[in-house]
Amino acid sequence: MPGPLHGYRVVDLTSNVAGPLATMILADQGADVIKVEAPDGGDATRSGGNRRAGFTASFLNNNRNKRSIVLDLKTAGGREALLQLAAGADVFVQNFRPGVADRLGVGEEAVRAVSPRIVYVSISGFGEKGPYAEKPAYDPVIQGFSGLATVQAGSDEARPRLLRTILPDKLTAITASQAITAALLARERTGGGQHVRLSMMEAVLAFMWAPDMSGQTFVGDEPARQEPAPAFDLIYETADGYMTVAALTDRQWAGLARVVGRLEWMEDERFKTPALRQKNIDARLELTQAALMTRPAAEWLELLTAAGVPCGPVLTRNQVIRHPQVAALGLVVETEHPQAGRLRQTRPAARFSHTPAEIRWGAPALGEHTHEVLSELGYSAAEIAALRPESSR
Repeated sequence: MPGPLHGYRVVDLTSNVAGPLATMILADQGADVIKVEAPDGGDATRSGGNRRAGFTASFLNNNRNKRSIVLDLKTAGGREALLQLAAGADVFVQNFRPGVADRLGVGEEAVRAVSPRIVYVSISGFGEKGPYAEKPAYDPVIQGFSGLATVQAGSDEARPRLLRTILPDKLTAITASQAITAALLARERTGGGQHVRLSMMEAVLAFMWAPDMSGQTFVGDEPARQEPAPAFDLIYETADGYMTVAALTDRQWAGLARVVGRLEWMEDERFKTPALRQKNIDARLELTQAALMTRPAAEWLELLTAAGVPCGPVLTRNQVIRHPQVAALGLVVETEHPQAGRLRQTRPAARFSHTPAEIRWGAPALGEHTHEVLSELGYSAAEIAALRPESSR
C-alpha cells in the first residue's frame, strides 16, 4: 500500500533545514514532492561539509523521496514552468524572506491564479509583519529571541546557553508538516485552499509554553525574575557512569526511597507531595545524587525498573543507534544511495497500519529530474534544453 499522502503533489521551493525537512516528512508519507532549485548550486545545504560523492549528510537527511528540478526563476521561462507545475499541485511551499516570493512572481496571488484550490505555505524566521519581519533568522537567532537560551541556562541571570541541536529548525518543520496536512483535510471538506503562514519564532514559542512559560501564564502574576534551576538536573552520576531517574508521583518517590534504602524520605515533610518536592528540588536532587553514587548504573536500572520508577541509561550517539530497543522498533535503517553509497538514517517516525510511510529513494542530485518532470508537463526536449542556463548547455 502507498503512503497516506499518495496522490498529493507538493511544489517545494524551500532550502536549508526547516522547509526541506517539512516537505520530506510529506514525501516519506507518499506525497510527490518536487524540489525546485536554482541553477547556481541549489539548496544551500548541498555546499556544506561532511560529504561523500558530492552529497552532504545534511542534504541527504532532509531531502529523500523528492524529485529535483532546476529552474531559473529570474527568467520568464523559468517562472512560467514553475506556474505550470503549480497548476497541477496541491501544495506550494516557500521559505523566502517576506516579500521575496512576490518579487519573483511566485507569491500567493500568482500561484492561486493558476491553482485556486492550492494550499500555499510561507515559512519565515519571524513572520511577515512586525519590526523583525525582514530580519534573516537562523536557528541560534531564534533560540536567543524566544527565551529558549535562558531556559537552557537555568535562570535569567546565568549566561544564556544554546541547545546543541537545531531545535527551532526541526520543530518548525514538524509544525509545518502537520499544518499542511490539516489544510489538505480542510480542503477535502470545504473544497477551498488557503494560505498557511508559519514562522520559526511562532513554532518555538508555542512549543515552549507548557511548561517553560508557566510563570507567565497568570496575567498580573508574572515573576520579576526566573528562579534559578538546580545546579544539576535529572541526569545523575553513578559509580560507573550516568543515568536518568524521574520519580514524579508519590508512588514513584516511595519506590525510589525504598530501592536506595532511604525510607526516611517518605516521612520527610519537604517531600510529602509533588508540590513540596518541586519546592525543595535542590535538597531532593542532592540527596538522590548522593544515593545513586553507591552502585553502577546497570544495577540501579534493574532495581528501579522493577520498582516502577521511570529511569534509563544515558547513551552516546553511537550507543543509541545500536541499542536493542531501537533495533526492536526497526527505527534505524540502512539504504543504498546511487551516488553517496550506504546510508544510515531513521525511518519515518510515525507508523501507519494500512498506508505505511517509507524511504522510496534517496535525496536527488541537483536537477536530476528536470527532464522527467517538465516532460510530464508537456515540454519537448528542445523546450527543456532552452530553459537550461547558458553555462550548462
